[in-house]
Amino acid sequence: MSDFIDVKDVYPDDPFGESSEGIPTGRDVEWEPLVDYRRNGVSENTIHGAVAWYSGNKELHSFGGNVLCYGRSMMKPFYVKVFAKELEGTTDWRQKAISVSSHNGTAEHVEVSQSLLSESEWGLMQTPLDLPLVQFGRQVRRPRRWFNNSSGHHAAILKGARLKGWNRAGYTLPSHKVFQEYLEVVKRYLGADFKPKRIARDGDGLPTVAMSVKELAQCYAGLAKMRSEDWIWESMIRYPDLVGGFNRLDTTVMKSCAGQVIAKEGADGLLGMGIVHKDYPEGLGVVIKIAHGWNPQATWYVARGILGVLGFTLRNPYPLRRQKAFLVPKVVPPKYLAALRAIPTWDEWDPDIDRWYFEPGGQNGLWG
Repeated sequence: MSDFIDVKDVYPDDPFGESSEGIPTGRDVEWEPLVDYRRNGVSENTIHGAVAWYSGNKELHSFGGNVLCYGRSMMKPFYVKVFAKELEGTTDWRQKAISVSSHNGTAEHVEVSQSLLSESEWGLMQTPLDLPLVQFGRQVRRPRRWFNNSSGHHAAILKGARLKGWNRAGYTLPSHKVFQEYLEVVKRYLGADFKPKRIARDGDGLPTVAMSVKELAQCYAGLAKMRSEDWIWESMIRYPDLVGGFNRLDTTVMKSCAGQVIAKEGADGLLGMGIVHKDYPEGLGVVIKIAHGWNPQATWYVARGILGVLGFTLRNPYPLRRQKAFLVPKVVPPKYLAALRAIPTWDEWDPDIDRWYFEPGGQNGLWG
């Protein structure tokens, strides 16, 4: 892995950051506004990012620059493809769904994750100690590995490695067969010549690969095209609540699209969607990347617009308080602009929330 990692990149010595050839930083890319929040017509918050559309290996649309980023948890379905054959007949549908999840850490999520391994194997799991992403009722204050959003993913990898007869010691290292076989899966979608510019340690301890937004979209197009080659697509649409959880964007997308779309969030600020659509027989992959990191509400508005022009109905996120969200037209290809204009980014609201009971410039106004 020394071909990909420079000690300077792991341990920087300049607070301004060094530049590496071929590795653009967030300061170098052409981020574009995707959505802005306005109060009475004045923008108060503008969300920048990038969007890529792919069908097969053909770029359909790109906006915001071909940003280099890490695929993070968005690539979990591809990691699990390493073990698709081994897990097919040895797991039920709930266990299959939790294997690609970044779950909220509810009691159900933990129970299904633990069921993938015998209790004697639990100590092998190397997710970081964590608290649930979303908590209800009695608050959990003691971090545990099973609360980590990747616990089901790690448990499935450990189970698959055992069934393959692999040594599970060091399964989170880039030198392990888990990661080496994962790279081979990625090359099936991006070509045999694909070589990552960087490999880093993800938040859950597994290696994550630097890929451009366009490459990520190409992967998701392939996921849609080859959805029948294994059980991964079906498990996600059968049990979307296990993939994310309550009020999670990826879960809500899958529950709204009648099995024609799979979605997966990834830190920091990623959403990947594999879409089955009659106009795209080679599969459609759309990836949204938010420049400043995870912002599911802003991503939700963009995803609603994209899915809406393709004929899918996704509800708006919970309403903004005295603000309205407005999409930038270029989040979709030009041929969809008229359809995008017909999709409101707000629901009906009580006008009394937004108005005053006097005219600001009138007789009783502030400066009348």
